[in-house]
Amino acid sequence: MKATVKVENLKIFANHGCMAEESIIGSDYVVNISAVCTLSKTVFDDEISATVNYVDLASIAKREMSVRSKLLEIVVKRIITSCFKEIPLLEEISVCVSKLNPPINADVESVSVFISEKRNKQ
Repeated sequence: MKATVKVENLKIFANHGCMAEESIIGSDYVVNISAVCTLSKTVFDDEISATVNYVDLASIAKREMSVRSKLLEIVVKRIITSCFKEIPLLEEISVCVSKLNPPINADVESVSVFISEKRNKQ
């Protein structure tokens, strides 16, 4: 049986961006993660090890968001790579990082990068 575990609207302050002042001033971000796994039968014995733990997803996202990057694509890819590395049950993941009130010459609420990947089965 497949399950999807989500972390929705995780608010994080970080210093990503191409402009030098973004490394100093920082911005507010919202991270959304959707993780797919096949549930182990022990999940119905109330065992957290039988599913993807949303606490782990949030911790990984917060850790990777703390590493400054110019591009959100790099941040999203780091989150995905770390999740696959640290969460063995994870089969598929979608991550979206949105920068709120970006410093662009337009009236826009946010800009986002969304990437989905499946585990590379070798």
